[in-house]
Amino acid sequence: MSYAPQIAQALSLQPRRVQAVLDLLDGGATIPFIARYRKEATGSLDEVQIAAIQDRWKKLRELDKRRDAVLQSIDEQGKLTPELRAAIEGAQTLTELEDLYLPYRPKRKTRASIAIERGLEPLAKRLFAQRDNNVEALAAPFITDQVPTVEDALQGARDIIAEWINEDKQARDRVRRHFDKGAVIAARVVRGKETEGAKYRDYFEWSEKLAACPSHRLLAMRRGEEEGFLRVSIAPDEDQATADLDRLYLHGYSEAAEQVRLALRDGYKRLLQPAIETEFRNNSKEKADLEAIRVFADNLRQLLLSAPLGEKRVLGIDPGFRTGCKLVALDAGGQLLRHGVIYPHEPQRQVFESRSLIEEWVELFQIDAVSVGNGTAGRETMDFLRGIKFERPVEVFQVNEAGASIYSASDVAREEFPKEDVTVRGAVSIGRRLMDPLAELVKIDPKSIGVGQYQHDVNQTQLKESLDRTVESCVNSVGINLNTASRHLLTYVSGLGPALAQNIVTYRTENGPFRRRAELRQVPRLGDKAFEQCAGFLRIRGAENPLDNTAVHPERYALVEQMARALGCTVADLVRDRALRQKIELQRYVSADVGLPTLQDILKELEKPGLDPRGTAQPFEFGNVRNIEDLSPGMVLPGIVTNITNFGAFVDIGIKDTGLVHVSEMADKFVKNPAEVVRLHQQVTVRVLEVDMQRRRVSLSMKGV
Repeated sequence: MSYAPQIAQALSLQPRRVQAVLDLLDGGATIPFIARYRKEATGSLDEVQIAAIQDRWKKLRELDKRRDAVLQSIDEQGKLTPELRAAIEGAQTLTELEDLYLPYRPKRKTRASIAIERGLEPLAKRLFAQRDNNVEALAAPFITDQVPTVEDALQGARDIIAEWINEDKQARDRVRRHFDKGAVIAARVVRGKETEGAKYRDYFEWSEKLAACPSHRLLAMRRGEEEGFLRVSIAPDEDQATADLDRLYLHGYSEAAEQVRLALRDGYKRLLQPAIETEFRNNSKEKADLEAIRVFADNLRQLLLSAPLGEKRVLGIDPGFRTGCKLVALDAGGQLLRHGVIYPHEPQRQVFESRSLIEEWVELFQIDAVSVGNGTAGRETMDFLRGIKFERPVEVFQVNEAGASIYSASDVAREEFPKEDVTVRGAVSIGRRLMDPLAELVKIDPKSIGVGQYQHDVNQTQLKESLDRTVESCVNSVGINLNTASRHLLTYVSGLGPALAQNIVTYRTENGPFRRRAELRQVPRLGDKAFEQCAGFLRIRGAENPLDNTAVHPERYALVEQMARALGCTVADLVRDRALRQKIELQRYVSADVGLPTLQDILKELEKPGLDPRGTAQPFEFGNVRNIEDLSPGMVLPGIVTNITNFGAFVDIGIKDTGLVHVSEMADKFVKNPAEVVRLHQQVTVRVLEVDMQRRRVSLSMKGV
């Protein structure tokens, strides 16, 4: 069956565009490839829209798989009526499907099933009809050895009625509506855990409408609950919910009706409310996960697309006090030339010797820039370096070293530097991060980079899918140098993966640099489909064909050559001469396969072949503060945005404790999303609002500075 109409309606897109995307995905195309090179088919849908289509497609297929299992299960029980089949086949959501299946789902023993085994179902049916007044007389014939009293018989019948109500789709839908409209999430501290759970103090006595609870707060409360410090509940107003059920099930004022009322109250508290609470716990957690993952992915994208310094000779420094500062000299390709250690800080304080070695290495290796990690002793190392007067132009940068220690102990690092220890590998990572953040950070698990919140609390499968998709998007949006890219970077190129990435590196090692894109076809196991998907995202600098250093896909080379012939020039002339490019009449080249979107993309690429869209790294200098004790309200300081959340942005102002600019302090206007105001690694000016020494929290503001 075609899922396109459903997906198109849900996402407000044209069905034929959605169908084109589904066909391309089904044929093995990647999201970056579809977004970049199949605009005519999709109507220029972007990566976010294509990913949304893919996600909906996956969920609909999962729903149909579950639908088939439900139909089979009920059919095997001999209870599948035509009406039930139609209802199941018409179910639009997993919740609706599971409600229909609930009465037929195989169960463990319940109070109701035990009562049915004891022969009390006929009594339950008589009571549920609510026409009898003398319920004791009604129950008397059901007394047996297993049901010794009238009250036991009535209790068993109420258990059956409670389960009927719990399994009734109408009842569940009504209770869901109450949860939807008025559910309150409440957190309370576990008695005796007040001191141990002090970090959750804000939630010791907390309640708010579930619909208004932001993702970070919900995830914080759930973490406190999992760690045993909080009790968290989600519930609507019980009286309103049960009154609504009364209107659905109670008829008149007979004694039998009173039994139904008792069963309804018991069923609500024991079965219905807990079941729907679990459902809303899961749904709210899923929504919070999606929001947290979205923020994490947005931050990761900004971090991966941080401006690189480029192919410069770099001195990488992993700073430290007692153990010294680890030094590595890297060539313009990021290869390790030499490593060593200096001790410019306490307790050794070998300032003269350290300065002499730095100066010697800068001259010996013709160093262009120094990259210093921002961890322990980072500020002190920056101050030490700024006191050195170099004989050649040398820029000094501080880089975020989050995850460098993870990389240094990884299989990737051992493969790259089998003879070096973890300290050398960590310093190399710090140096390379300045040269090309994207190329280096793809080697590290994104969760270790430190740009998300609650990453260990969210759905790990969804998190990995989102982050992998983000890395893939970033790698392909930048374009990769085919002759210098590592295996790890090539892995994320559209259509490749680990095996083909390794085959490319092996081929490059054995045969030398690639001279043209077409040579990729000679790489073992890299067939036509993989070539189609990857070729446009791989660049060859100094290639014989200038198009090989652009995002123009090889399938369109003939078209560009046709443009050049029409102007009586070469493709190289088109790249060099803006006047020639302005003479191209794009409308002349529109065909059944190629429309204006593709032609306009081609023209843009001819204007800027090989241009890195990330810009160039810029140095930064902190203010004259070293620790939290140096701060006082009103101080205005420079800082760097290190993390962005839904509630604000964390800013490094040069002390160990990162400050927070709450969303309400980001601008003189209302800000809904902090990412609209700041970006990761942005240099900002902030004012100190408050310093909480006890909790070591610094509140900052960007208003009016």
